[in-house]
Amino acid sequence: MNEVKCECGHVNPQGTILCESCGRVLEEKEKDKQLVDMRYEGSARRSQTYNKTIIDKIWNFFSSVKVGVWLIVILLVASSLGTIFPQEMYIPPVMPAWEYYEEQYGWLGKLYYDLGFHNLYSSWWYLLLIAALGISLVIASLDRVVPLYRSLKNQRVSRHESFLKRQRMFSTSDAVLTDEAVGKIKENLTKKRYKLREENGDILAEKNRFSRWGPYVNHLGLIIFLIGGMLRFVPGMYVDEILWLREGETKAIPGTEGRYYLENKQFIFEVYDKDKDEEVFQDAINKAGTVVKNYQTDATLYQRQGEIVPGEKPELEKIREQAIQVNKPLKIDGFALYQVDYKLDEMSKMAFKLENKETGDQFGDVTVDLYDPDMKYDLGNGYKVEVMSYFPDFEFNEDGEPATKSRIPNNPAFIFKMFSPEKPEGEVSFVAIRQNLEPLGENDYKMTFNGIETKNVTALTVRKDLTLWIIGLGGLIFMIGVIQGAYWNHRRVWLRRLNNQVWTAAHTNKNWHGLKRELEEVFSDSGIAAPEDQVAEEKKE
Repeated sequence: MNEVKCECGHVNPQGTILCESCGRVLEEKEKDKQLVDMRYEGSARRSQTYNKTIIDKIWNFFSSVKVGVWLIVILLVASSLGTIFPQEMYIPPVMPAWEYYEEQYGWLGKLYYDLGFHNLYSSWWYLLLIAALGISLVIASLDRVVPLYRSLKNQRVSRHESFLKRQRMFSTSDAVLTDEAVGKIKENLTKKRYKLREENGDILAEKNRFSRWGPYVNHLGLIIFLIGGMLRFVPGMYVDEILWLREGETKAIPGTEGRYYLENKQFIFEVYDKDKDEEVFQDAINKAGTVVKNYQTDATLYQRQGEIVPGEKPELEKIREQAIQVNKPLKIDGFALYQVDYKLDEMSKMAFKLENKETGDQFGDVTVDLYDPDMKYDLGNGYKVEVMSYFPDFEFNEDGEPATKSRIPNNPAFIFKMFSPEKPEGEVSFVAIRQNLEPLGENDYKMTFNGIETKNVTALTVRKDLTLWIIGLGGLIFMIGVIQGAYWNHRRVWLRRLNNQVWTAAHTNKNWHGLKRELEEVFSDSGIAAPEDQVAEEKKE
């Protein structure tokens, strides 16, 4: 790209409106304007000067503020869609996700699942939107901050007269600029915490330049925040899983890659007793009926020894025992296990007896583990029972055939085949809660219900977040940028002797009224007229 050389000798990038050094207007169309555009000190932005290659077009697209705003709007709308129904990670594991959404929320839930909103925040298109917003923030910031920094760094004290008279605050005075008046003005400016520079008798007073970087510090904070959010999808950086654990059961802790295991020794559920506890809870008990006092998991933490051998149980070493309560998690290696939910009296085992229907004689016990049932039970003396089919959560499907809604034994049902010396070929019986059917004709034997064993189930949230400090740092930097740009403003005052007159001009990036009042104090008793607001004067006229 060609460069533009100003009369002062400074070389400016093509597209520059105001010379970075002296402030002279370089473009003819800008000379007719009453006020100069000071947003970026009149410097050329890359997006305004380069538009030939594919890289230029991509840069120009993402440097647009409108594009950034639309990306934010689309992200907000998309994020709100993910809150209509619970995300898949938070639904109970009682049935396939597609079936759960349709059963719980009808056709709208099915549509929600089919569109992929059930895993919205980890979907490729949502991550692509976040990445696009990050790219937009980076490019838009670089497109503006680089020319702004270059112009502020290169600015001279003595500015061109076209620059001064096109400032919003400008005035001329025929008074003689004596050393006493100069000393008074400089003293007042110093009291107002201006930094002074002098060149050939001209003065530039400037303060709070750092406030100009406030918006770009905001952008930096947002970029770091987005990086932290995207790192949550990197394996090992973020874990938020639900671990359902029955009493007596030991499972690997999700996210630890089988390194740590947890055993639920006992689940304790306590409620307030109206007769025993303090009166403060009696009103709540009267209204609600039951008020939970405490629920906790007495857990044992294990660490795996050696490598995992397929088909063999891992060798576990006990680390410690701990009661996990609400707001009292178990912590290990960056993981925290919180008590969040429970299920009381979930069916664990069902017991049956093989009974002769005519005589009432019973032959042996059949105890079925509802989570891991055996398929064959030998009762001796020629009596046997086989489990032909098992339906943990029984229902009839659309074809009228027995099926299961989930793997959780909420409504167990069995198809048994019963063998006896009299019936060596076996008899088939369908057995469910309060049901005992003979689908292949009348049998001589039946399976008689003989008891049930239940267990309490605890739900623990397993969390690990190595991105939290990154997100927190991004939020902190963002707030610094907000404060930096909101509570300070960049102010400059120029004083120049020109044609036996004293020219004064001033600029601020915001709060012109505050600058005007400040300059009235600075130039008071100096005999030099303070710069006047040309916009306000034009409105008066």
